[in-house]
Amino acid sequence: MQQLSNIKVILSGGGTGGHIFPAVAIANAIKAAIPDVEIMFVGAKGRMEMEKVPAAGYPIKGLWISGLQRRLTLDNLSFPIKMIYSFLKAGSIIRQFKPDVAIGTGGYASWPTLSAAASRGIPTFIQEQNSFPGITNKKLAKKAHLIFVAYEGMEKYFQESKIRLVGNPIRQDIAMNKITRNNACEFFGLDPAKKTVLIIGGSLGALTINQSIRESLQLFAENGLQVLWQTGKSYSGIAADAILADSDARQVTMPFIARMDMAYAAADLVVSRAGAIAISEICAVGKPCILVPSPNVAEDHQTKNAMALAGKNAALMVADKDAIHELGAKVIELADDENLQNMLRENILKMAYQDAASTIASEVIAIIGKTKNTK
Repeated sequence: MQQLSNIKVILSGGGTGGHIFPAVAIANAIKAAIPDVEIMFVGAKGRMEMEKVPAAGYPIKGLWISGLQRRLTLDNLSFPIKMIYSFLKAGSIIRQFKPDVAIGTGGYASWPTLSAAASRGIPTFIQEQNSFPGITNKKLAKKAHLIFVAYEGMEKYFQESKIRLVGNPIRQDIAMNKITRNNACEFFGLDPAKKTVLIIGGSLGALTINQSIRESLQLFAENGLQVLWQTGKSYSGIAADAILADSDARQVTMPFIARMDMAYAAADLVVSRAGAIAISEICAVGKPCILVPSPNVAEDHQTKNAMALAGKNAALMVADKDAIHELGAKVIELADDENLQNMLRENILKMAYQDAASTIASEVIAIIGKTKNTK
């Protein structure tokens, strides 16, 4: 990789961990290749990225922007004003920062940010995590230099010559996880002698999964299973009140698990939404899993994500509408079937992409080098 200096990169993506964590992983990979690179994030005010990005060590500027609601709300009435403001603000950020490239990973803020960059002739890149692209990335794709994807068949949505199939960037601590199961169990106060069920409903939580797990806590304890349960902030109090008082049950709840490397190391099996980044992480660590796709996403893309694994015997799937009645029993069934666990583990590892963030960084840096040489 060529030596470059005085490089500036803007990254934009947020709203959920599924957009934020890939952006941070890409930023880390670029910084590893060019230590003196200057990186700026642009996010949406009031969203997760305004907290998570600074925690990862990067500066971030916020835009006053949100999505359209499906019903008539005050937010919808203010949407045109927010869009105008955000496009003007994004243009100002681009003019002042003068990035060499702009990279978007999806979310509200990506659209004005990358549009402002592209209008000034700055190379733009998008990273699409899902098997069905979001509205923002569809709009940005026409002007993007390259489009990094995690699923085959994306030429249905994007210009084929721009597509690079690289997988999803995941957090480096998860990709390079060397933590022992015993150490991870000790970290969370779990018993290494018991099988651990890790429940992750996404960074914001998942109501159906949470309700299903709450109804199954006694069943899990009776079958010798301990629980590590990421609830999301809104459900944390209910979950904490629901766990069994018996200390032998070892049921641990957390609003958000910051040390997911520890969580995956402790887990024997995983219950998760079918967000693209969660799936990519589970593939990388090779854990038997039950996916419960969220029905509340555009074009039901989580079901498509889950079916891509279930169709290759790499995961089990429970529909959201069936979870309250079926999920607990399905967890017990999987925990008791070592052959099924081994099959799922073997097949899901085959679906893991390695070093997606580094591959994306290499492609982006190559374009920066070409652009610099032509100036």
